This record gives sequence, C-alpha cells and structure tokens, in this order.
Amino acid sequence: MPAILQRRPWLLAAAVAATLCLGACSGFSDRTRGALSAVTPYKVEVVQGNFVSKEQVAALKPGMSRQQVREILGTSLLNDVFHANRWDYVFTIRRQGVEPQERRLTVYFNGELMDRFEGDAMPSEEEFVATLDTRKKSGKVPQLEASEDELKKFAPAKDAKADPAAAAAPVVPPLPAAYPPLEAAR
Repeated sequence: MPAILQRRPWLLAAAVAATLCLGACSGFSDRTRGALSAVTPYKVEVVQGNFVSKEQVAALKPGMSRQQVREILGTSLLNDVFHANRWDYVFTIRRQGVEPQERRLTVYFNGELMDRFEGDAMPSEEEFVATLDTRKKSGKVPQLEASEDELKKFAPAKDAKADPAAAAAPVVPPLPAAYPPLEAAR
C-alpha cells in the first residue's frame, strides 16, 4: 500500500467512494432517474421575447401605422434588415416540470401601414396567467379570522384605556443628542 494512503486513511475512503459512485452510474434505471429528478435543484424559469395576448391580436387592424402596432404589441423581438416590412414577435418560456411554450406572430407592412399578420393562436392574458401558476393546490383554506382569545393578546394596556391620546401616539425612542461623524478625522 502506498505510504500516503497509510498516513491519510480518509483519502483511501474517498477513492473507494468515488470508484463505487462511478460504477453505479451505469446502473441507472427509470425508477432511479425518477427518484433523482425529485431531488434536483431548482432551475430558473427562462422567459424570452414578447408575450402577445389574444386581446392584443384582436386590436390589430389592417391599415394601422407602425407606431400604432408598436403601441399595441410593443417592440418586436426581430427586425430583419433584409425584410424591413416584417416584424416578428417570438415568445418562449422554459420551466422545470412543464413542456416549453413557444408562440410566434409575424406582422407584415406595406410601406408604413400594416398589411396583415399571421402566427400561432395566442392565449388570453387570463389563460396565460393560469398556466404560470404551477403550485400544487391544497384543498385546505387557511382561517383568516382571529378568535377573541387571539385578539386579547394584542389588546392595549389598561393605562391606554384611561388616556386615549396615549394609546393613539406610537412609542418612539428619543433621538440622540449628537451623531458620530460620517468620515474619519484626518
């Protein structure tokens, strides 16, 4: 046995553990992967592009100016130099445990006026917000009222009942007579 392993037995234990872990990698089954996915770290939601709702698309009318379209949809994600009469609005969202969503809308112009638009069916704002809320809903609704006993914990002191002005005024500690300098003296 090498001399370094005799002096540091923890190094030998670490090497054995690493060998066992690497050997176990080839033995992953669907059940093992499912168990590991339950303990994976949080992955940040990736949202890219402009969300365009069904209500915004309904407000578009042929003959609108570029400025009017920009006011309704916002600035387009893609402005192609080779297709100056076309604006592309692309929206993607990738979240852990949910299929990625991707929606596209293309607006075509004839000069400075909108000619037509085409793209995916857009959800309403309400439908889109409903898809964002992936929390598990429990059937238990918390109680939002305090009982009489709980309210008594926060009742004002007896002296406050005798002097209503004292009960209304918050207790504020006195201000210090002088403050320390902001900068050290040179």
